[in-house]
Amino acid sequence: MDAGVRAYIDGIDTENRPLFDRIHGLVLSTFPDAEISLSYGMPTYRMGARRLHVGTWKHGVSMYGWGQDAAAGFLERHPQLKTSKGTIRLRPAEAERVSDDDLRELIRTAMAG
Repeated sequence: MDAGVRAYIDGIDTENRPLFDRIHGLVLSTFPDAEISLSYGMPTYRMGARRLHVGTWKHGVSMYGWGQDAAAGFLERHPQLKTSKGTIRLRPAEAERVSDDDLRELIRTAMAG
């Protein structure tokens, strides 16, 4: 992991760090060969041409990187998490109701197409 990504992660506030760590761990356990760098000012996981951006904000964690239709199953189960085309906004309390399997599905959609 490069120094920019490490600095970003080290700077995540304590309220959002457990959720970020959960998503980070799920990405790396699902795609252990993923490359991680900063893109658009946030950690970006890459597998070939596919990318998943994971950023922390005041509300929690947002994930970007798939077409709206690609995440249809996830969004049917969790419609309250969609904020715009290709964006999922997770607040820590809401994320507790999302299973790791659902998050892995979303990660696979972004990283494997």
